[in-house]
Amino acid sequence: MTVKRRFLKKVLLVLSVLLCVPRCLSGTGTARSALMVVEGSEPDGEAQVSDDEDPEDLEVFQPTDQWQELRPGQAVPAGSHVRLDLQTGKREAKLQDSPGEEEEGGRQGTVNTESQTFTAQELKKALKHFKEAAVVPTDEEKEAAEALRAQFRPLDELKRDMEVLGMMMETDFQIMSRLLQQFNSSAASLEERVSALRELEYLVHQVDNAQDFITIGGLQLVIGTLNSSEAVLQEHAALVLGSALSSNPVVQVESVEGGALQKLLLLLATEQPLPVKKKALFAMASLLRHFPFAQQRFLKLGGLQVLEALFLSSGGASLRVRAVTLLYDMIVEKELILQHGLDPVPDASHEARLRQYAQVSLLPQLAERGWCGLVPELLASPEHDVREKALRALLAMMPPCRELYRGDRALAGALSLLQEQYQGLAESERGFGDEDGYFGELLGLVDSMLGKLR
Repeated sequence: MTVKRRFLKKVLLVLSVLLCVPRCLSGTGTARSALMVVEGSEPDGEAQVSDDEDPEDLEVFQPTDQWQELRPGQAVPAGSHVRLDLQTGKREAKLQDSPGEEEEGGRQGTVNTESQTFTAQELKKALKHFKEAAVVPTDEEKEAAEALRAQFRPLDELKRDMEVLGMMMETDFQIMSRLLQQFNSSAASLEERVSALRELEYLVHQVDNAQDFITIGGLQLVIGTLNSSEAVLQEHAALVLGSALSSNPVVQVESVEGGALQKLLLLLATEQPLPVKKKALFAMASLLRHFPFAQQRFLKLGGLQVLEALFLSSGGASLRVRAVTLLYDMIVEKELILQHGLDPVPDASHEARLRQYAQVSLLPQLAERGWCGLVPELLASPEHDVREKALRALLAMMPPCRELYRGDRALAGALSLLQEQYQGLAESERGFGDEDGYFGELLGLVDSMLGKLR
């Protein structure tokens, strides 16, 4: 009996498998079955075969012409249109659209015209349409474009014009060369030569131009013009020289070697018109500032005597102030570089410059030449600027002149009067809210001077 049951069990199992295979292989079936082996509860332990249906496996999505949400596990019939909503993360399906039919939501084909999200295929198709669709401008658009184009010149034409202008544009070097030729021309009138010097003076203010001026021989020409018989040429030549010398060590060295110092001293020591002497003194100051070697030569050539004669000459009040200012600048310049150093980054020439400044014995020679008694005369000037320069020079000359100043009653009286005057003016400034005004500064100079004399 047992053998019979086992045989029947095997037959049922084979039949169940045979029945299940066609249904599982069929894609159009409306129902599916699951083959399960269930352990029997009979005493003999016999197994039973169950052909129960799984409802989830049997659920098939029924598409329509509207988008519907797909639930997990639903089967989708072949040929359906499936999409993934990127905003909700859910899948949707519907029947395929007929050709030319516009989809709901403004979707034409696979391009969504309303949604803010697009698939890769939608973007590719849109870009393809952009390339294929040629935009043909209207007649009005063409006319507007032509009108706009007519307002501007073509780039090639502008480039050609710029090249022509570049060929005609002179460099500063070329201009200076042309002006020197104009100055040297035998056919040039006096006005033309003066005009050339005026234009050169403007150009040589630049350091590079001044050095190029040496290269083309302009510096020697200007130095030679200081000996001209025409006062107006001497005046403008000295102005050109002073402008080229200003803060330009290369030109300073070339000028000293070219004899400019001697020629300038000669102009200051001889009878010359006042404009000539003013320009010569300006060139002298430009040559001596920050150039200790030239300052030594100036003292050896009798420069202090020349300035003294200039100071004592009648009708030269402006020259007196300029001479004292030059001496003050030289004194302070030497003190600063010996005590603190003027070079922010000392180079190889720094030590040599210190040695040269140490050899400039300006203060002893000023006391010896009587400048201690000359400078106080400027305090009688009614101009505050002249008084300021005199006070600063007196303070700078204090070491060799202190004893003379202490015994000078006229100087003490002048300082007392200035102190009283500037106290009132400084008080007026403070009344207007200016605590550090100009008159307060002058009062400080007077107080300092009186303090050193006590």
